[in-house]
Amino acid sequence: MKWDIQTVGFSAKQELLDSTKERVEGLSKFYSPIIGAEVYLRLEYDEQKENKIAQVKLNIPGEDVFAEHKSSSFEHSLAESIDKVRRQLLRKKEIERSVR
Repeated sequence: MKWDIQTVGFSAKQELLDSTKERVEGLSKFYSPIIGAEVYLRLEYDEQKENKIAQVKLNIPGEDVFAEHKSSSFEHSLAESIDKVRRQLLRKKEIERSVR
């Protein structure tokens, strides 16, 4: 699987990058032909406490799957984004099964 993890507006600790990669790799058990993953962790500078955004895009044959979430921590934003992507993958897998 090809990886691209980018942080925008801050420098991420290696611990955050490692946990991000581990969580996204776990999605391969829900849908196996994942070609690549692009993860963007972005920090918006404003007065709001919910200024941490995680965007997850998976490259799969056919059409890509994308989700994003904004919250007060990168861990929560990432968990929500991955959950949204997981649901999309399960839906896609179910549609493929019904077509066969």
